[in-house]
Amino acid sequence: MKRDVQSYQLPAITANCFQDKEPPQVLWSANRNKPVKDDGTLEFNSQGDLVLRDGDGTLVWSTNTSGKLVVGMRITATGSLLLYDANNMTVWKIGTWAKMTANASPSNWAPGVFYLSVTDGGLCAFIDSNPPQRYRKYFTRDRSISPKNVSRSIRFKNGSLNFTDGKAGSPISVDYIPDGRNEFQYMRLDTYGHLRLYQWAPARESVVDDIFNIDYSNCSYPTVCGSYGICSDGQCTCPVERGGDQSYFKPYDYRQLNLGCQETTQLSCNSSEVHLIEIADVTYIGFAEIMVNIYIENCKQACLNNCSCKAALFRSYEDVSVGDCSLPSQIFSLMGSSEYNLDYNPTTFLKVQSASIAINPSSPTGRGNNQDKNNARRYAIMFGSIFGTVFVVVLIISLYVYVIRKRINKEQEAKEYDLSDEFDDHLDESSEMPKRFSYDELKSATGNFHRKIGRGGFGSVYEGILGHGIIAVKCLDFGQGQGRKQFLAEVRTIGSIHHVNLVKLVGFCAENSHKLLAYEYMCNGSLDKWIFHEESTLDWKTRRKIILDIARGLSYLHEECRKRIILLDIKPQNILLDGDFNAKVSDFGLARFVEKDESQVLTMLRGTRGYLAPEWLLNRRISEKVDVYSFGVVVLETMCGRRNLDYSQPEENECLLHLIRRKAEEDQLIDVVDNQNEDMQEHREEAVKMIRIAIWCLQGDYTRRPSMSTVVKVLEGVMDVENISDYSF
Repeated sequence: MKRDVQSYQLPAITANCFQDKEPPQVLWSANRNKPVKDDGTLEFNSQGDLVLRDGDGTLVWSTNTSGKLVVGMRITATGSLLLYDANNMTVWKIGTWAKMTANASPSNWAPGVFYLSVTDGGLCAFIDSNPPQRYRKYFTRDRSISPKNVSRSIRFKNGSLNFTDGKAGSPISVDYIPDGRNEFQYMRLDTYGHLRLYQWAPARESVVDDIFNIDYSNCSYPTVCGSYGICSDGQCTCPVERGGDQSYFKPYDYRQLNLGCQETTQLSCNSSEVHLIEIADVTYIGFAEIMVNIYIENCKQACLNNCSCKAALFRSYEDVSVGDCSLPSQIFSLMGSSEYNLDYNPTTFLKVQSASIAINPSSPTGRGNNQDKNNARRYAIMFGSIFGTVFVVVLIISLYVYVIRKRINKEQEAKEYDLSDEFDDHLDESSEMPKRFSYDELKSATGNFHRKIGRGGFGSVYEGILGHGIIAVKCLDFGQGQGRKQFLAEVRTIGSIHHVNLVKLVGFCAENSHKLLAYEYMCNGSLDKWIFHEESTLDWKTRRKIILDIARGLSYLHEECRKRIILLDIKPQNILLDGDFNAKVSDFGLARFVEKDESQVLTMLRGTRGYLAPEWLLNRRISEKVDVYSFGVVVLETMCGRRNLDYSQPEENECLLHLIRRKAEEDQLIDVVDNQNEDMQEHREEAVKMIRIAIWCLQGDYTRRPSMSTVVKVLEGVMDVENISDYSF
């Protein structure tokens, strides 16, 4: 079984309901912990045994059915693999599992840290620590009335989740999932602990529901902000003592706060400096009751007496001094108590250690020969002076040689690659620059640039794994000088700004001719893949959220940065979507900095045809209002489900803006709302209001276009759309 990659999980059962470009979905794998090489073999032998061997012949997996009169193998309609005998009786099949374990990453089938398990109390989700910590309960059962010593199972079938006591029993709890219009549906525990319901439509999968998010926010997942990180309103911070001024925690990376926090002083079990600090307005989702009906002071003391305890988590109800106590040995993400409507009073104490300063006492002065001491002191001064002089001379020579060599190397590099000294100096010395990687680091992270996931205007984009996270690495191709300028612009721009709706630059590489950018990975790709399709699956709510996210990102660039930033290339291909369809603006290669006191700037024509504001074509000075115009085009494309310039349309409808103008004058804008999506048709009136916002942004006179902050207020319902009667855009 020959493949073109380095390792495989085989055999694997996959589902591919539509023969399209979307990769098949893995339903089951026999050897996710032991991938085989590309020359591995899967054999259904004459003894009726299905055997997987590595390239060197090593046995990796087998059904162990030799001698059981197996005559055939098939995959059922539900995706189960089975072996059967001459009487068509099942001899072996894929069984049920005691737990469902998430993948380590979307592209790595190895077991991750999250798993589901059916317990007496219902379906529980855990993060694998020592001991495991539960972060969700579903189908909650009263253990006192739940029958003992029976088989419990959970199944997803015919659009509903069924929790059953006993093999033959009827479901005791049913949770009906929103109807998927009869498309193929399946559930998957994703890498970061979300249990999601997916459905297949032609050409793509789409999320129908996030099962665990019904009563919780995204902040309630154990790894959302890393160890000790506090998640509140989607932002990550480190713990701070209530009323205290000492910093006991610091981020692992100040530019990536979601990686978590670390203690400024490591805990030492027997240190007298160990104590507990109270963290205000914080709770912990992984609460395992160890002691109930206990005083809060006893809970704190129990943690101090337990070397492995990292926190004392206390939950009280009516009497705040008495409640339940949990003593976790590992702390994952904490959650702001405002994120969830709590029915208890949380009090969180973290175990910390104060920094101690070791003071070495001076030795007592003894009696000795003063003359010997004086001689020794003179020799020490003499040799110290000689050594110091030699050291200073060598240091001066070394620095001189280093400076000369560096200048020569920079001159040669600038001559060869047309890079100025200012370029490298900026990357090396700016305190706002993200982490600088070596070429070998990013080459290793991407598996020698193995998995290509896209291509931009100046290079290809590859998926990679760095630490515990997935990244997207853009390799810039420098054929002409413009590419090098684009690289510098992108690093300078996005490296100095941070916003939830702007794609995060993890780091960069500037090594000889290699120029690479490492971004956070956005698993749902760019917006154009979701709106320019006959079977577009984005509903009205998701599209509206995406538009609001884009507006917030642009408003930040235009008005909240130290220097205003004009992006100059707003288009769906540059809007990236994460797993929850949060939108982030990307690709800052054409961006321009504008001083706060400048209203307009003069620059060369740049951008993409179909998204250019009219002032570009009139060779006028431009302002941030060119981004507002491009944003208006993107809004129209998102609402209408088609490109602005679409030459597959009838000639009179090839340009979406012309069609919008005509329909607006006829008061028939409802006709242009995406007619391939049922949900959009159900929200046509709201979509028309969104189209009117886009028309406002598309005014030919740039002074009549709204600012992006105004657009945000309109989308948030704080302001109304200005009445527009001029459709000459």
